[in-house]
Amino acid sequence: MPKWTAADVPNQDGRTAVITGANTGIGFEAAKVLAARGATVVLGVRDTAKGSAAAAQIVAASPGADVRVQRLDLTSLDSIRAAADAIRADFASIDLLINNAGVMYTPKQTTADGFELQFGTNHLGHFALTGLLLDMLLPVPDSRVVTISSVGHRMQAAIHFDDLNWEKSYSRVGAYGQSKLANLMFTYELQRRLSGKGKTIAVAAHPGGSRTDLMRNSPLAFRLAYKVIGRLITQAPSEGALPTLRAATDPNVLGGQYYGPSGLGESRGAPVLVKSSAQSHDVAIQRRLWTASEELTGVKFPV
Repeated sequence: MPKWTAADVPNQDGRTAVITGANTGIGFEAAKVLAARGATVVLGVRDTAKGSAAAAQIVAASPGADVRVQRLDLTSLDSIRAAADAIRADFASIDLLINNAGVMYTPKQTTADGFELQFGTNHLGHFALTGLLLDMLLPVPDSRVVTISSVGHRMQAAIHFDDLNWEKSYSRVGAYGQSKLANLMFTYELQRRLSGKGKTIAVAAHPGGSRTDLMRNSPLAFRLAYKVIGRLITQAPSEGALPTLRAATDPNVLGGQYYGPSGLGESRGAPVLVKSSAQSHDVAIQRRLWTASEELTGVKFPV
């Protein structure tokens, strides 16, 4: 079977895609391809100056592309609500919501609402945004919520219900793993709730080892190892974006699936259907996480 590439992304004329963290890395690369295929693309970014510069690059590569910039700070529930209100004012519906933005291995910090930064940004911020926008997707044929996880969902990963915000102790690797495990559990529980209730599906993807600036907060040992072998086990952001693009646009994708690179350790290679950890499929934990996420964010879903 031929390898799936960006050339396989079907025509996106008339479709609207909202992508978080789309001014750089795999979010930017996904936005560039979707805009080139005709989608109206909304770049959800914390820094609008950087977002405008990214939009200008996309339009330069695809003259006539419709690219919008929307301020969105996933570390603030107030900003998330304001962004959702602005998107609702500008569009009647959404075809794609790509929950891409993220932070990795940060020192211990909290969001504006007091959540541990990685859990708050990577999971709770996207949980809230999806809940506030989901009714704009439900009536739309082949609409999708695509959430980006990581192979890191297997590393020291568990949902620490006794200390979700890591107030008792802190591991930057463990906290990242929790947030990425939460991304998958959110996708699987959302798909269960969507089944039979609309035209929307929930899908997950991960980019493997992509050469983005996410590694900037990694422990020193990680950064040193990356300098030595990074080029051997990573791929360019344009390649790292392919699992996202396949999850978002391949007409054969099914709800609840998970896409990642095909190479050794899922670090690089063409995007294929991959498996997540056994823990990520624990329905009881998924439902408990959903309830906790609703309580923490104050956002209820229309499904």
